[in-house]
Amino acid sequence: MRKTAFAICLGLAGLLQAQTFTEQDTLRGSITAERAWWDLNYYHLNIEVDPAEKYINGTNTIRYKVLQPHQVLQVDLQPPLQIEKVMQDGKVLDVEHNGNAHFITLTKPQINGDYNEVIITYSGKPKEAVNAPWDGGFSWKKDNNGKDFIATSCQGLGASVWWPNKDHMYDEVDSMLISVKAPKGLMNVSNGRLRSIDKETNTYHWFVSNPINNYGVNVNIGDYVHFDEIYQGENGALDMDYYVLKDNLEKAKEHFKDAPKMMKAFEHWFGPYPFYEDSFKLVEVPYLGMEHQSSVTYGNQYLKGYLGRDLSRSGWGLKFDFIIIHEAGHEWFANNITYKDAADMWVHEGFTCYSESLFLDYHYGTEAANAYVQGIRKNIRNDRPIIGIYDVNYEGSGDMYYKGSNILHTLRQVVNNDEKWRTILRGLNKEFYHKTVTTAQIETYIAEQMDLNLKPFFDQYLRTVEIPVLEYKIKDNKFMYRYTNTNTDFRLPIRIYLENNPFWIKPGNKWQTKKLKGDLSTLAVDPNFYINSQQVNE
Repeated sequence: MRKTAFAICLGLAGLLQAQTFTEQDTLRGSITAERAWWDLNYYHLNIEVDPAEKYINGTNTIRYKVLQPHQVLQVDLQPPLQIEKVMQDGKVLDVEHNGNAHFITLTKPQINGDYNEVIITYSGKPKEAVNAPWDGGFSWKKDNNGKDFIATSCQGLGASVWWPNKDHMYDEVDSMLISVKAPKGLMNVSNGRLRSIDKETNTYHWFVSNPINNYGVNVNIGDYVHFDEIYQGENGALDMDYYVLKDNLEKAKEHFKDAPKMMKAFEHWFGPYPFYEDSFKLVEVPYLGMEHQSSVTYGNQYLKGYLGRDLSRSGWGLKFDFIIIHEAGHEWFANNITYKDAADMWVHEGFTCYSESLFLDYHYGTEAANAYVQGIRKNIRNDRPIIGIYDVNYEGSGDMYYKGSNILHTLRQVVNNDEKWRTILRGLNKEFYHKTVTTAQIETYIAEQMDLNLKPFFDQYLRTVEIPVLEYKIKDNKFMYRYTNTNTDFRLPIRIYLENNPFWIKPGNKWQTKKLKGDLSTLAVDPNFYINSQQVNE
């Protein structure tokens, strides 16, 4: 029996009711009153890293603009790290601790439009990453020569796992200085550009001049060597820097040729690289990799594909290094366009997973891209919606990658004009340049550019686990068709082939009939649309 929209909604409600949340989830995931009144302007994170003790200590200076008067400010830091002291204008302030959230009582009047600072001193042994980057924290490793090889990763878990900050995605800091004292003989690489090195203390000072999300900030310490190149991009000369372990230098020089190929493809599809002022870096780390802004981390073992595997099983996934292409794709979707709430993480992962096929499209052609997207479709589980739950830091299904990619690939087919589709993708990166966004904003922008009502489409694919089924009958040169397993208003134009000649239909929930001429046994549904199809009997 065909599922109704009501049944689909009930199924979604059941999935959501099964999940329970705590006060800590709300303090982390919502824009609390103690967050809303102030706007981030600048951070100076200044820390020392001690691998022998797996210990860090230091300060974070937070400069903020007062949006409305308030005297309590929330910052976040996860145990076992501890805040030792908070100061403003030379005065020590009282702090009330509530799990990961810390509420600072300000004594200085907070006046609309003023810029103020607090300095937070903290220390401790940060959470050690169990399975970075998915279960992140600090990775304390050794390289093949026994030297310390250290890196941070914290998406989802939160940047407050290793430094005190306003740990919510809606508010990005405008600029940031990252100062890291590394063990003697080793180098620290962080985001942005290297401003200076204090050789006496072995402290590296990196400055980020663009807005950056908290989880995009990183520390990478190792026995690095550096090489670079200049890429002539849409906005001029772009510095592309590479930091790898000494033993891997020659491999990296050959393997990282995928990086300028990535830049060429993505500037074509998405527009100029969003962080020319901060450069582009690939940095080797002891885990698989992560999209840290202007400091993309790499650990794919210098293999093509995903650790040597083709996630699409089409053969095309072995034409590129998955980590270089995917994680760098996040510079446009995650670092340039950033979700406001973790429930909308598909905006990061769906578009970036889709970028893999666009890389193939640019360098190998559309048929390669089509084969790749259709191949990764086999990895979709449809276990729960890819939109998560708002205000509690709860992301949707992991299907946000492969299903998200197929959603966008389907929309490309509907547009049926690759130059217009490219204009939409570039337009997103221009319209939401260096901004935090909601899914609703992304949906509205695409719908307006396509001049279509896409609400039923997005509701179907983002907010349910039901995949539309195109049912059809063939009799006496008549082709009858309808959608099932959809919400009531779902309308998706779809391309059909008869004797390899394309034509379009726009099914709804009721049977429609179209007379056809030709060999009906050759009728086929275009596989580039993410639907199921089924021929039914009378």
